[in-house]
Amino acid sequence: MFSNYLIGLREGLEAALIVAILIAYLVRTGNGHAITRVWQGVAAAVLVSIGMGVMLALIEDSLGETIEPAFAGAMSLVAVGLITWMVFWMASRAKGISAHLHGEVDRALATSTVAVAFVAFVAVLREGAETALFLWAGINSAGSTAGPLLGALLGLATAVVIGVIVYRGAVKLNLGRLFTWTGAALVIVAGGVLRYAIAEFQEIGWLPGADNIAFDVSGTFPADGIPATLVRGFLNLVPTMSWLEVIAWVLYVGITLTLFFRMIRRRGSAAKPVTSTSQAPVSSG
Repeated sequence: MFSNYLIGLREGLEAALIVAILIAYLVRTGNGHAITRVWQGVAAAVLVSIGMGVMLALIEDSLGETIEPAFAGAMSLVAVGLITWMVFWMASRAKGISAHLHGEVDRALATSTVAVAFVAFVAVLREGAETALFLWAGINSAGSTAGPLLGALLGLATAVVIGVIVYRGAVKLNLGRLFTWTGAALVIVAGGVLRYAIAEFQEIGWLPGADNIAFDVSGTFPADGIPATLVRGFLNLVPTMSWLEVIAWVLYVGITLTLFFRMIRRRGSAAKPVTSTSQAPVSSG
C-alpha cells in the first residue's frame, strides 16, 4: 500500500504542478478565458489513463496460466524502466519544465484555445499513463487489489492538496527536496517490482535459479502474516527469495541510488554560485 501511495503522490504531484503552471501562466498573460480548456484536457487525460488501467487488467484476465506470468513480468519490467527514467528525468530537467510548458501554451494560443486543451491533455496523460502502469504492477507484485488501490488514491489526494497549497502560495515548499526523497523511495519500490518480474520469469522457466533459495523466513514470518504483508506492501519483498531475486534487487537499488544521488549532488554544486539567501516559495529543482 505504501509503495503505491508513493507512486500516486509522485505522479499526482507532477500532474498537479503541471496544471498549476499552466493555469498560473494563463492568468499572468491575461488568457484566463482558456483555463476551461486546461481542465477539459486534464479530464480527458484522466479518463484515458483510467481506460489504460482497465485495459491492462482485462488483458491479464484473458490470458492463460502460462502466458499471464510472462505478461505480468514483461509489463513489470516496463514499469521499472519508466520509474527509473522518470526519477532521473525529473532530477535533471525539473528546472526547465515551466519554460517548456510556457512555450507550448504560447504556440497553442496562437492557434486556438482548443490547442491549449491538447497541451494539458498530453502533459497530464504522460503522468496518468505512468500511474496506471505503476499501479497495475504494484497490484500484481503485492498480490492484492484493495490495499494498493487505496494507497494510490490517498497519494493522488495528497498530491492534489499539495498542488492547491503551492498554487495559492499558502506555504513555502522545497519541491526539489521533496522530489529527491520521493525519487529515492521510488527506486526502492522499483527494485521490488523488478524482484517480482524475475520471480514470474523463474516461475515459467524463462530464468534459472528458482530453486536456489537465498533465504526462507516463511516459518518465522508467514506470507499472510502482518510483518510479511507490511514488508511486501512497502518494499514488494517476500519471505522466500531466490539468489537471482536478491542479487537483482541489491544491484538495481545500489547502482541506481548511487547514480541518482550523484546527479543530485552535481546539480546542487552547479547551482551554488547563483543561490540566493532568500528561499523562493516554490522550488522544483
